[in-house]
Amino acid sequence: METMEDFKEELEATLKRIRVGDVVTGTVIDVTEDAVLVDLKAYADGVIRREDLSEDPDFRMEEAIHPGDTIVATVMATNDGEGNMVLSKKEANAVLAWEKLRKLMEERTVVPVKISETVNAGAVAYLEGIRGFIPVSRLSDEYVEDVKEWAGKTIDVTVITVNEEERRLVLSGREAAREKKQEEKNRQIAKCEVGAVMNGTVDTLKPYGAFVILENGLSGLLHISQISTQRIKHPGVVLKEGQEIRVKIISTADNKISLSMKALIDESPEPEDTFDYKEDGRASTGLGALLKGLKFD
Repeated sequence: METMEDFKEELEATLKRIRVGDVVTGTVIDVTEDAVLVDLKAYADGVIRREDLSEDPDFRMEEAIHPGDTIVATVMATNDGEGNMVLSKKEANAVLAWEKLRKLMEERTVVPVKISETVNAGAVAYLEGIRGFIPVSRLSDEYVEDVKEWAGKTIDVTVITVNEEERRLVLSGREAAREKKQEEKNRQIAKCEVGAVMNGTVDTLKPYGAFVILENGLSGLLHISQISTQRIKHPGVVLKEGQEIRVKIISTADNKISLSMKALIDESPEPEDTFDYKEDGRASTGLGALLKGLKFD
């Protein structure tokens, strides 16, 4: 014999009161051309019209929603005239989305977005169904010459401004682009072997040393103490920007490449050229170096 326990779920469903404005969770029963039918485990099913599913212009109902999916929506009306509740996923999205967007901003989470359109000042992309703006200065970590070329691209962004009252969402691709480049650089540095000897070009001179672009495209620091076996006051007395040199990798600690010219000099059987260093920072070749290689009758 059937008992009241057998009908417990059905009884609870008939007693469950749902009001306009409630946020409800249900299971998709069917997806038609114009709407989604939802089982709410209540006295009536719910209907979400296509236009009430999302604000995202790229949203495709047939691709995004399938029977069996769990869906969250806001109750807009308790009866559509045919015994179904009228629901809006778009309204529920707005309530839940702002909460999620704030969390993404606080945790500095990197998420992918597709740029739907561009304007003079930047680009527009939708995140969690909310229209977001990406200033042109934050599209990339490099200068953007033509913002129109970014339309339709998918990029990684972080959330930098969330203002629900003003419905203002600002995104940035700059930080994510920098992190991606740094990760790639770190992978390349990890492949560099300490002790390897490479050709390089002096990029910039600083009081503490010289930055050198290696033949593999990576940049390393040639500290002033590693330029010569002699004590020098400034790298410029030996090196100049654009000069091609040969260096040895002596460290890759903390994903930073440290270089040395002195190590090659110490290992070379040939005597090192000497330099007379002036107080004004200029260098002149010593007499021994000038006479080296000359033949006298």
